[in-house]
Amino acid sequence: MRNKVLIVDDDRAIAELTAMWLNNSGWESVIAGDGGSGLAAAARHRPEVIVLDIRMPDFDGFEFHRRLKENRELAAIPVIFLTANVHESARSQAMSSGAAAFLRKPYLPDQLLQTVSSALRQAQKSGECP
Repeated sequence: MRNKVLIVDDDRAIAELTAMWLNNSGWESVIAGDGGSGLAAAARHRPEVIVLDIRMPDFDGFEFHRRLKENRELAAIPVIFLTANVHESARSQAMSSGAAAFLRKPYLPDQLLQTVSSALRQAQKSGECP
């Protein structure tokens, strides 16, 4: 069985490119275009890792992450923020809220794959993987 990753990003082109890189490396990808549909997809698909944008319609990635952590069934899923936000405060906020990693767009495919794999390994090692 392939590990599943949920990509939550309102930029469909970036989400599809991210999914392509992950799918070509053996992951199964699910895409959601906003926070609300992302939370529903997380509950429905139970991904091993979530790749999350910050700026999105309805509510941002920080709010998505907060709501995810409030759900006992989903709280252990590692979240990787992947964003064009270059402010250090965004990285600090993501990491202090418990994110597994923070990557800036544009990203290198190898960097993405390594980060997603590392987040899964860390979650499995700590016994927190869903």
